Amino acid sequence: MTELAAIILAAGKGTRMKSDLHKVLHPIACRPMLMHLMASVDALIPTKKVVVVGSGKSQLETALAGSAELAVQEPQFGTGHAVQQARGSLEGFEGDVLILYGDVPFVPTAMMQAMVARLNAPDAPAVVVLAFEPENSSGYGRVIVEDGRIIKMVEQKDATEAEKAAKLCNSGLMAVKARDLFSLLDRVTDDNAQKEYYLTDIVNIASEDGRICVAIITEPYNVAGINSRAQLAEMEQAWQQRRRVQAMDDGATLIAPETVWFAWDTQLGRDVLIEPNVFFGPGVSISDNAKIRANSHIEGAIIASGCEVGPFARLRPGTVLEEKAKIGNFVETKKAHLGKGAKANHLTYLGDAIIGAGANIGAGTITCNYDGYFKYQTVIGEGAFIGSNSALIAPVKIGRDAIVAAGSAVSRDVADGELRMVRAEQLVKPGWADRFHDAMRKKKADKKALDQN
Repeated sequence: MTELAAIILAAGKGTRMKSDLHKVLHPIACRPMLMHLMASVDALIPTKKVVVVGSGKSQLETALAGSAELAVQEPQFGTGHAVQQARGSLEGFEGDVLILYGDVPFVPTAMMQAMVARLNAPDAPAVVVLAFEPENSSGYGRVIVEDGRIIKMVEQKDATEAEKAAKLCNSGLMAVKARDLFSLLDRVTDDNAQKEYYLTDIVNIASEDGRICVAIITEPYNVAGINSRAQLAEMEQAWQQRRRVQAMDDGATLIAPETVWFAWDTQLGRDVLIEPNVFFGPGVSISDNAKIRANSHIEGAIIASGCEVGPFARLRPGTVLEEKAKIGNFVETKKAHLGKGAKANHLTYLGDAIIGAGANIGAGTITCNYDGYFKYQTVIGEGAFIGSNSALIAPVKIGRDAIVAAGSAVSRDVADGELRMVRAEQLVKPGWADRFHDAMRKKKADKKALDQN
């Protein structure tokens, strides 16, 4: 197979976003849009990946973490000029080159493969262009095709009225042999309305040389670009809608699909029930037959089969629920591991905790895991019963089948089978409350009479 390189253009300033965050790092489904694209590229196992950057270079360096080379376009004179900045990184490379855009995040790997396959077809096209037919073609460059080959590509501002009537539009994405790419770019000029070096001109130059250039067509979603907050929201909605349909097709029940929000890596088993208004952050895996009740927020959690979560539960990263464990309403967990059948039904915080199988955590229980400087762990044994409104002051261990009485503040380990009750002595003063109320009522009446005088 021919070696593959990918050039990803991400040098735009993203002024329409009005943000200090680089445009291509704005997230969709809890993942930066650039990283969606890079994951699709990585599936092709490319030899080279070059991201062309401008402003915000340091942000991209951090996000990419060495996974791609960076080439700087400064100043910026158009898309053709941007691709030229990758020349040094591809010195000596002789394979196929995909040209992609960091703000066009949802190009499927299969479509990239199709572009490369067409580039290597027997008729040996010089350039393969990924084209689409939007409902509204205003603002897009046009691809003029006759007899299966491109005869001209033209930007909207340079198009004639007849050319503007063409429905096939240019996504900007291309596949080109490395041996052709830079030699064609060297012949591109800025003789156009915007005085820029258009990448699309390599198609026109190759055609003038008598070589064929072709287009393959994809659906608009696959090549949708994101340039504003409104477009970001539109693509989030479009991605979520597709993911909801996929979840239901794969065997999950979504009672109100439009109210469920997935992360890019959410994993669902079969016969999972998801009630309305559930949000999944990154790192969630849910096994078969689990139930996620309404208004829950789950992130970084592993939920085994038969578990129940919520309503109004918050599971934070590091949460693990073993089979048939239960987290009820207004319970928050963080780095908490609940064994098989363990349950915390309401009004509880479990942080940095290991809870044994079958343990019961009463309402209002808190693991006091932080002293202002360090975090500490609470370990609760199998079958233990923690009474309501208990504070477990970590580090502390509660033994197997132990009982912590309601209202206790436990700061020392509890042995297996032990009852621990930590309460202040109750004082009883007969008649005190009646005398108090009488005195306060008289005081209130005297004040009212004084105010009236």
